[in-house]
Amino acid sequence: MNVFDIIGPVMIGPSSSHTAGAVRLGRVVNKLAEGKACRKVVITLSGSFAQTYKGHGTDRALLAGIMGYHSYSPEIRDALAIAAARGIDYSFEKENIRGAHPNTARIRYVLEDGTEGLVQGASVGGGNIVIDHINGMDVEFNGASHTILVMHLDRPGVIAAVTNVMHWQYRELNISGFRLSRSGRGQEAIMTIETDNLPPDQLIEDIKNLDNVTNAILIRKL
Repeated sequence: MNVFDIIGPVMIGPSSSHTAGAVRLGRVVNKLAEGKACRKVVITLSGSFAQTYKGHGTDRALLAGIMGYHSYSPEIRDALAIAAARGIDYSFEKENIRGAHPNTARIRYVLEDGTEGLVQGASVGGGNIVIDHINGMDVEFNGASHTILVMHLDRPGVIAAVTNVMHWQYRELNISGFRLSRSGRGQEAIMTIETDNLPPDQLIEDIKNLDNVTNAILIRKL
């Protein structure tokens, strides 16, 4: 635990859970977009998010994060107008997502190139988050560490190929967490690899070039 777990993050807004955490949830979508603009966003809110999102600025915070702003960015206050000016078609829905944390948001997005995606996560207090679904697959990371997401086909040897590249070519990296999720045997899968130190951009390119890897994305500490 550090001092920011106690006093909360530097932020704009009234609530670390409903504002700062919401910005960080949105920033995960921004990282997954890899620099592409969002064309459409549908945000489903559950639990207390659904009940208080307007009063606590959760709607503005989520959109601000999606557009790449930080929890301390003054643009959060005008995020709805900024999103509209950028031509983002956004909407908010309320739904009781069974089994979800009370502060849960499910974000469906369409990028300017037509790519579609889904991120679901929760703001768990003090500005901290947990991401538990990406594109229909279970994941688990909190943005406190540098995180590499490796999208790939579930084929023998893919995990070994990725970890071998990291071991033999980037030995200074220390893996602090690993999780595999797949939609079915032999189908699409995601590796979630958390590291203590920042992976170089070249590592991401090397992973992308491996057989059966469809994409690799680095999400720096949020």
